[in-house]
Amino acid sequence: MNKMHLHLVSDSTGETLEMIAKAALAQFDNPDVVRHFWPMVRSRQHLDRIVPDLAANPGLVLFTLVNPDTRARLEEHCRQSGLPAVPVLDAVTAALESQLGEEAHGKPGRQHLMDEAYFNRVEAIQFTIAHDDGVGWENWEAADIVLAGVSRSSKTPTSIYLANRGYKTANIPIVMESPPPKALFGLRNPLVVGLTTAPERLVQIRRNRLLSLNEGTETSYVDNERVQQEVQFARRMFADNGWPVIDVTRRSIEESAAAIIRLAQERTRRDKPVDGTAKPI
Repeated sequence: MNKMHLHLVSDSTGETLEMIAKAALAQFDNPDVVRHFWPMVRSRQHLDRIVPDLAANPGLVLFTLVNPDTRARLEEHCRQSGLPAVPVLDAVTAALESQLGEEAHGKPGRQHLMDEAYFNRVEAIQFTIAHDDGVGWENWEAADIVLAGVSRSSKTPTSIYLANRGYKTANIPIVMESPPPKALFGLRNPLVVGLTTAPERLVQIRRNRLLSLNEGTETSYVDNERVQQEVQFARRMFADNGWPVIDVTRRSIEESAAAIIRLAQERTRRDKPVDGTAKPI
């Protein structure tokens, strides 16, 4: 496969552009791609400084530029150099304009404004970090989501991902010898979700964890029969309490979090009466 240069040109942080490029590239088998990242391009002068690199490394140009002058200049440079240039948000923005009946603002970085949603996300991250691995169970009622699962079932990374989406998330390890706090079984506000995984996969993950810590791998922590008992114990707890369960065996963190968010949204819609107000808890 030939090497391809991919230029990502953004008038903001470029986070959106990187995510789109990553998602598209994931559809190909090990593409040989050299990425050139150009964030915060908001003036002709800045754009003119990166043009030589575009010409020296010809390839595909993906951009999110809302300033008409800067955008036109980039498109003109690409035409002169014979480079394909794709405005990745144009089709979506045009469709939204049509459906909403108004024009887009055309201001760079509006999704990064420090509005209420931004501060809610910061608060969610702080809460989640402070309530990891069973810590701070006295405050679980203030959580949006509580994740329960045996050791190494992706509770912490999934919690952090959910926090970045604005959900206050706590998590608790399920250990046969040490029952979780009774508060877990009386929660009213948070959505409690059980995380489970195939015992064979869990043993492999735990062995790798012990190896990374230079510890012995022949312990009950990685004993096949013992791990099966742990998983069965946790599953019975989930079933007895009617908690929804997510099997993370073949899911990425993002996929697990997406499934949990769907559950949270469904619960919100279910608990919302026809007049639009939330039911009292």
